[in-house]
Amino acid sequence: MSAWRFCPLCGAGLQVRAVADLPRLVCGADCGFVHWDNPAPVLAALVEYHGRVVLARNQGWATGAFGLITGFLERDEDPAAGVAREVKEELGLDATAVTLIGVYPFARQHEVIVAYHVRAEGEIRLNEELAEFRLIAPEKLKAWDFGTGLAVSDWLARRVP
Repeated sequence: MSAWRFCPLCGAGLQVRAVADLPRLVCGADCGFVHWDNPAPVLAALVEYHGRVVLARNQGWATGAFGLITGFLERDEDPAAGVAREVKEELGLDATAVTLIGVYPFARQHEVIVAYHVRAEGEIRLNEELAEFRLIAPEKLKAWDFGTGLAVSDWLARRVP
């Protein structure tokens, strides 16, 4: 549950009440505000570049921890266009093909991941968010059992070499 304490509309205290069969924070003065606390949509790109998969390490991650390219979906943005934007922003690459892999819950981060396979070209230029990258041959790629790793697993299972 969110740490919100006061209604952003009228300033009254929030209370937990059942709304749509779930506990929600609602305005105690009954002004109509409900904090739905829905998960944030996150885009993930399994980037294929010159026949290899790009894994990147975020500046804040431990050495040796690599993952897919991810970012938040912007308001009014088409998810496929958004994932191409993230690939451009974070890697400096242009998406040439974008195909949906799947949608995955990521409750521990309060997110929903919309994952795409992105074929890309250009020259890799990391932005300030990323510390380093690796190029992995698809046959050597190993999925992890949470978050974007579920998309990696599905992509590997459907992949035709």
